[in-house]
Amino acid sequence: MAAPVRIAFLGGLGEIGRNCMVVEQDDQLLLIDFGLMFPEADMHGIDLVLPDFTYLRDNAHRIVGCVATHGHEDHVGGLQFLLREVSFPIYGSAVTLGLARHRIEEAGLLGRTDFVVVADGERRRIGAFDVEFIPVTHSVPHAHAIALHTPQGVILHSGDFKLDLTPVDGRRTDLARIGELSRSPGIRLLLSDSTNAEEHGHAPSERSVGAALRTIFHNERGRRVITASFASHIHRIQQIAEAAVENGRVVATLGMSMKKNVRLARDLGLLSIPDNMLVDIDDIDRLPPERVCVISTGSQGEPMSALALLARGDNKFLKIGEHDTVILSSHAIPGNESNVNRVIDGLLRSGARVIHSGIADVHATGHAQADELKTYLSIVRPQWFVPIHGEYRHLVAHAGLGEVMGVPRSNVLVCEDGDVLEVSDSGIEMAGRVPAGYLYVDGIVGDVGQGVLRDRRVLAEEGVVVVVVTVDVQRGEILTGPEIITRGWVYAPEAEDLLDEACDRVAEAVTSALASGMRDIDNLERELRRATGKFVSERTKRRPMIVPVVMEA
Repeated sequence: MAAPVRIAFLGGLGEIGRNCMVVEQDDQLLLIDFGLMFPEADMHGIDLVLPDFTYLRDNAHRIVGCVATHGHEDHVGGLQFLLREVSFPIYGSAVTLGLARHRIEEAGLLGRTDFVVVADGERRRIGAFDVEFIPVTHSVPHAHAIALHTPQGVILHSGDFKLDLTPVDGRRTDLARIGELSRSPGIRLLLSDSTNAEEHGHAPSERSVGAALRTIFHNERGRRVITASFASHIHRIQQIAEAAVENGRVVATLGMSMKKNVRLARDLGLLSIPDNMLVDIDDIDRLPPERVCVISTGSQGEPMSALALLARGDNKFLKIGEHDTVILSSHAIPGNESNVNRVIDGLLRSGARVIHSGIADVHATGHAQADELKTYLSIVRPQWFVPIHGEYRHLVAHAGLGEVMGVPRSNVLVCEDGDVLEVSDSGIEMAGRVPAGYLYVDGIVGDVGQGVLRDRRVLAEEGVVVVVVTVDVQRGEILTGPEIITRGWVYAPEAEDLLDEACDRVAEAVTSALASGMRDIDNLERELRRATGKFVSERTKRRPMIVPVVMEA
């Protein structure tokens, strides 16, 4: 009887981002990715959202390493926070580790980990785990699927992938090796990317974007061209650079992450730009605009990104005008649409011509669409199937594809964050839950908590009312006040009568409480909050945050 293997999902199931799972075998734990998620609109003041790593902190002594499937922030961006609590080595391709290293180095945590570079097709022992790294094509170079050779058979984690038959670097998803594993010894469990499960057909090849970019550069002769893309999308940067050079333009990077990633990719031989065609952003003013191409960060409209600053006219390196063309070579991540639209509006107001994926084929997804997912399932032929990476509707759509492709309905499991699966001789079943809530990052502060977030939502939506009163508890009377200070409830200069009425109502309540013998400050503050809240609700049908302050003379 073989020992069971457990899988706990800490993020990425039911949302876009926070991708993280942990595999348990022989009392050891192996992490696969630890990513972040961008905040939603109602997460006021939150910078990033991470997986809850309570389970990892509590079991830190059992963690033997983290396998990083690829270098996107939603898969490795949380490592700099986790490494503050737990120390372990990280395994991945050279470019994956290079992208992860940037943030970890910025956090001063290089001493908390070792970076172990693995090659395509390599099979490596990590503690009790037998791990194979299978090449896949994605929108970042040298991504991997992960095959775990366990006592319970092969568990295949697809990573993020697409079946691009003409990738920019010629490195295709290794379907031959996956098919070989499918034939012998067989795939016991498939965990597969579901991001585009609702999209019919096949994802276009990344090379199709290059053709579109070359056409645009040709048509925009005589104008300065500014492009925006993910800084990790090295293949897109390569194609932008090629289109620029073909049209006699030099290339300059804008944004720190873009500059770092271009340097990393050139050092690794993944990005080819002639030295004489790559210039510093400080030098572009010396060149005619029609000879310049700027590759910028900020394609998601992040408020302090280089492109957002350009749109607001606050970028110190260049100003946008009527002779500029801006190409957004990306697609908005769900939740970022309003930020991207705001940036586009700002660029248009500045007089620029803006080209985005809604009007030209300047972006191709890095995730497999429905027909590719069905092809993948037909090759893998898993005994069991769990869709991962996506909102719940994506997981359900992918589960349906699994059934279409012959996986028995009883063997398709739609899981959520926190679920634990146990793979045993008798099959795969749910085996409890682990903590898997959101961990909020505000500046350098980790986990501001649901209570703080709830308060921020109230402040944003309803405002705050502060009520101050000074009492003589010995004599049982009000000495000064009540005074009401409000922000976001009503505008005080225009609501003097309402505020005067509120003060009278609150004074009556405090006077009555004191007359009844109430002398405890905490109880008086509760009475102050109750009376103020009741008045505010009755008169304005609002529920602002009430902050009572009772001072003792």
